[in-house]
Amino acid sequence: MPHLEEQKIKFLEEIAARIRYDTVEMVINAGSGHIAGPLDMADIFSAMYFHILRHDPKKPDWPERDRLILSNGHICPVMYAAMAHAGYFPKEELKTLRKLGSRLQGHPHRTALPGLETTSGPLGSGLSQAVGMAIGFKMDGSAGSPQVKNRQVYCLMSDGEHQEGQVWEAAMLAGKLKLDNLTAIIDRNNIQIDGMTEDVMPLEPFREKYEAFNWHVLEINGHDMREIVNAVETARAVYEKPVAIIAHTIPGKGVDFMEFKYQWHSKTFTPEEAKESLRQLRTLGGKIRSEHE
Repeated sequence: MPHLEEQKIKFLEEIAARIRYDTVEMVINAGSGHIAGPLDMADIFSAMYFHILRHDPKKPDWPERDRLILSNGHICPVMYAAMAHAGYFPKEELKTLRKLGSRLQGHPHRTALPGLETTSGPLGSGLSQAVGMAIGFKMDGSAGSPQVKNRQVYCLMSDGEHQEGQVWEAAMLAGKLKLDNLTAIIDRNNIQIDGMTEDVMPLEPFREKYEAFNWHVLEINGHDMREIVNAVETARAVYEKPVAIIAHTIPGKGVDFMEFKYQWHSKTFTPEEAKESLRQLRTLGGKIRSEHE
């Protein structure tokens, strides 16, 4: 695979830092929302929108584009921030998150905003949507340009939503049909709204479950930009298998009092917490000296 220059890595990391800051600011302004997941997925969203995805913000319905499905729609603030920085809509609109009449709803609404591929909210449904798109691309891939034939579908998922049976039905079908144009990127942050995933409903062995359904599985540090990019580029080269990338992340990444606290899955900021969160992200860019790394 091509070597990614250090300058590009630094650029992607800088975008991730801006996305983190904007995400926290959005949730503070809204007065509600989910924050731990968006903070831990900022690096992945930076890599996707600024290096991996074949897309055009000026032509959001471009037929040759890759498709990105956000299954766990409640982390949409990080997606909105990435899309705004990519040029899908003005950054000033980020201030309207969850406001009456805003296009930036608490869960993504496909027809409300250019660049969204699906409406999401019910956990566990995104992989089924992604499988359907991947099947469709296989069916019409015999015609058109090489770019049309090589369209990829990416499904970003939470670990907790794997407690839904529908996820495994979709995974089973994708493996059977050898959908090598499908990549699932799983946020393995180990938390959900009411506790740690392994306490609520154990998910391990995660890797072996996907492998049993004929998936190629990669495990990465979800905060290492080079690992993220290399994994997704590797996924493009896998033949006759869908790919699952298990990204090990730190929920609340970049704010010391949030990290690995499941209570921050969805929590309202106090004025003091809001001020300190923005201070840390502004001065350290998400790179605190974390005990979890």
